[in-house]
Amino acid sequence: MPRKKKEETEEKIPKSPEEITKERIRLEEKANLDAWVPKTGLGKKVKNREITDIDSVLDQGSTILEPEIVDFLLDTQSELLLIGQSKGKFGGGQRRVFRQTQKKTKEGNKPKFTTIAALGDKNGHIGIGLGKAKETVPAREKAVRKAKMNIFKIRRGCGSWQCNCKEPHTIPFAVTGKCGSVEITFMPAPKGKGLCAHSECAKILELAGVKDIWSTTRGQAKNRVNLIYACESALKQLTTLKVQPRFEKELSIVDGKIPVKEEKKEETQEKVKKEDGNQTED
Repeated sequence: MPRKKKEETEEKIPKSPEEITKERIRLEEKANLDAWVPKTGLGKKVKNREITDIDSVLDQGSTILEPEIVDFLLDTQSELLLIGQSKGKFGGGQRRVFRQTQKKTKEGNKPKFTTIAALGDKNGHIGIGLGKAKETVPAREKAVRKAKMNIFKIRRGCGSWQCNCKEPHTIPFAVTGKCGSVEITFMPAPKGKGLCAHSECAKILELAGVKDIWSTTRGQAKNRVNLIYACESALKQLTTLKVQPRFEKELSIVDGKIPVKEEKKEETQEKVKKEDGNQTED
């Protein structure tokens, strides 16, 4: 009897507004995918299940012109980055997702909103997109759509001399990226160190599947847009730089997603069975 009461109370707990919005967005995306009519050859192959892996698309170098392709092939999460700032004394306003600019005309002020979205699957794939519009909702939709079409894969590994775990939890070697005056350098860190980087760069790295990293920045880093694009160029260098085959095993380099081993699947299934058996005994 007490178990049933606990289950009933768990079912009656109301969901938070964030969970409700996420569920609504997922349902809308599913409905859009069902009604999607592809216009490109790549989209038709994806819709007909001829292509089931996004790494094959990225390795061929074919451009993604439809965001639904990414929705079909990946389970992604998106997040808006803080690039704007509200009004405050001495420039001390709170950071915002949208950067607002105005154009002075005879008719009055015409505002425009800019935002940047980061999208990834937390398993070696990341995309960044910028959207501008006269209202906030279209700007957000543009940014997410462009992030899906700009998706790329990164390399992960264990390149820290302090760590020899042979697991792809960080980057295999140091890389630098530059945009404007902002220059950012990412360096491999030992396991358990965390993301020692700027808050917005840490969001991007988390969505890309990197767990530990060190970083340094130079230049006008308070310009968030240049900082984000410098971070993107640094992550792209992970795949463009050539690596000798003898270092791939030493640094445990993985391109894109980490393949799930069958042994791990069996271990997880056994754990679930044991937990279910313990609950029935209790």
